[in-house]
Amino acid sequence: MKTWEEIEAIRTKTYQEIELRKNTNADTREKHILICHGTGCTSSKSPEILQEFRKILEEKHIENVKVIMTGCFGLCAKGPIVIIRPEDVFYAMVKPEDVREIVETHIEQGQIVDRLLCQDVDGSKVKTLDELNFYKKQKRIVLKNCGMINPENIDEYLAFDGYRALEKVLKEMSPEEVIAQMSASGLRGRGGAGFPTGKKWELTAQEQADQKYVVCNADEGDPGAFMDRSILEGDPHTVLEAMTIAGYAIGATKGYIYVRAEYPIAVHRLTIAIQQAREYGLLGENILGSNHSFAIEIRLGAGAFVCGEETALLESIEGRRGQPRVKPPFPAQKGLWGKPTLINNVETYANVTQIILKGAEWFSSIGTENSKGTKVFALGGNVQNIGLVEVPMGTTLREIVYDIGGGIPNGRAFKAAQTGGPSGGCIPKEHLDTPIDYESLKQIGSMMGSGGLIVMDDTKCMVNLAKFYIEFTVDESCGKCTPCRIGTKRMHEMLAKICEGKATLEELDELEALAINIAKTAICGLGQSAPNPVLSTLKYFREEYLEHIKYKQCSAGECKALTNIWIDPELCRGCGLCKRNCPVGAIEGEPANKHRIEKEKCIKCGTCIAKCPFHAISAKGGK
Repeated sequence: MKTWEEIEAIRTKTYQEIELRKNTNADTREKHILICHGTGCTSSKSPEILQEFRKILEEKHIENVKVIMTGCFGLCAKGPIVIIRPEDVFYAMVKPEDVREIVETHIEQGQIVDRLLCQDVDGSKVKTLDELNFYKKQKRIVLKNCGMINPENIDEYLAFDGYRALEKVLKEMSPEEVIAQMSASGLRGRGGAGFPTGKKWELTAQEQADQKYVVCNADEGDPGAFMDRSILEGDPHTVLEAMTIAGYAIGATKGYIYVRAEYPIAVHRLTIAIQQAREYGLLGENILGSNHSFAIEIRLGAGAFVCGEETALLESIEGRRGQPRVKPPFPAQKGLWGKPTLINNVETYANVTQIILKGAEWFSSIGTENSKGTKVFALGGNVQNIGLVEVPMGTTLREIVYDIGGGIPNGRAFKAAQTGGPSGGCIPKEHLDTPIDYESLKQIGSMMGSGGLIVMDDTKCMVNLAKFYIEFTVDESCGKCTPCRIGTKRMHEMLAKICEGKATLEELDELEALAINIAKTAICGLGQSAPNPVLSTLKYFREEYLEHIKYKQCSAGECKALTNIWIDPELCRGCGLCKRNCPVGAIEGEPANKHRIEKEKCIKCGTCIAKCPFHAISAKGGK
């Protein structure tokens, strides 16, 4: 166990060693090679890249160069990413075989390897991270340490002001003052509902009990969402510190992190972080001589989507099947094992230390009137810069998609964006300038959710999309209540009939009525929000439903039963891209001549539509 004085000495010494990571003008000949070890880059051989760097540097007896693994830098589309400090040079899509060239050219000769520099969406090569358009409109609070520190080294977290907030709380603040600070900040839960964080802490603190609990909901189940995973992989101590502060504020001595087992890297780094915090005396009995004791354990989820719902999560921690409880009582009153329990998600906790250190006024100055701070989004789908984005609340959808995301690939047009995962709604192009905050999204029939943001181009069928999300909900329904167990299955059957051209207009009305009733009667928030993809697509894309029903046509070409794909001879330039990419050889034509599709061979996969740069290929109705 350390003392606060020893912690401060470690913090100062380590910062002196890694100052160049914050200060690119640091007066040093030392270099740090930062290599992303988030899940995305790890799957693209970043561990091999790291080992190759260490091997070659040792082979060449090069000193004053440290090779550091980090968490996610955010720009996943360009991974694996290697950044060299203090120059801040940004190398993208690096392969193990590129390492020797980087060492010999950049490290030994001081010359940049131009071919590996990150290419922006306009085709220009950029030297540093800050020059990329992807980062220019972002504001990193939650992700401030991701990509900067080694997540498996507590000393590096300390060097970047780690555990200063806990020290301030234990030495200078009462539990009531901590809660007041959280309330004044305006922080709202980032898990989906947006409940005021300070209010939740206050309600739990008011309950009288011999035992209370703090729980971190890291069960991130939305398709395409990876915000919480990236925080845990890149900066696990920020969650541990925040949970310990929360325990002090509400009078809890025990915490649980509920994380899905499909996140092995996150679980590994959390395990290391908890052990390090215990060794330093930052977790355990009488933390660094204070009266506050707090312990944290990890609980693994088995991948059930419903366990993202807070009471189903509690059931799972207690060893039962994950099913939602009837509320009230709420977890703040009767949670884990019947005791008052505070539950926040990873991103919510990741804001806490900065609020304590910089103040509620600082945090509340960011964002909009009712949505303070920043929001992290997992930006995916038909967008050029796929990755992790953190922006101030109130940033418009257009800014995220075009200024940060780089727009739609292959010259296609924006059609819609899905926010909030299976529980969210589809936002059409007429709402591109909608500010991204809790109230604005709710007004247009969507929701913030945990932060998944899927962009769709004009090749997507919105009826088929609604069917996809409802199918996901059917598979993931816990089955406890009839509206969700049976209602979502009936919705899926109706959507399948529409996609096959077998539905009637009367059934379309029945689908809408059923969706409204499920939203009103399901037992938990997941069931209540399950119809959102249907209701939002009916609101903004009803003509596509009518097209499927009345004209037996899917103009996007995704509903194969209603699709014939053809090449417009007036627009075809004979470039051959469609022919080269067709997986079944169904396209005929010589270079510079008009091409055509053999209907007998065509499997209606839509690859040719996506690949044609002249928009000469489309799907028409009729079997």
